[in-house]
Amino acid sequence: MSEVVTWIGSSLAVAGALAAIIGSLGVIRFPDFYTRTHAASITDTGAATLMILGLILISGWSVLALKLAIIWAFIMLTSPTAAHALTNAAYGAGERPQLGPWRLFDRDRKEAER
Repeated sequence: MSEVVTWIGSSLAVAGALAAIIGSLGVIRFPDFYTRTHAASITDTGAATLMILGLILISGWSVLALKLAIIWAFIMLTSPTAAHALTNAAYGAGERPQLGPWRLFDRDRKEAER
């Protein structure tokens, strides 16, 4: 049974690493600041969840698993908050969302043409 749990934990850790790689490709590929920040924050929390869950399964139920759970809770609280603060600051500084080659709001397109 222990070997099966180790294989499942290893698979979750590898899946988390792959999610982080895919998220980094999204950061490179997406067109504007907001979609890039979204890709980074979503895959950051998702990849961390998968990797930490896999590490908890590999380590077994011990003090190490409790420490990993505390790290997971810290990441779940801080990563979305930091992403929100970053995008809020960008919006306040005048960066507007973009949808493909068009601006999301018509007034922003008129301002960009000036």
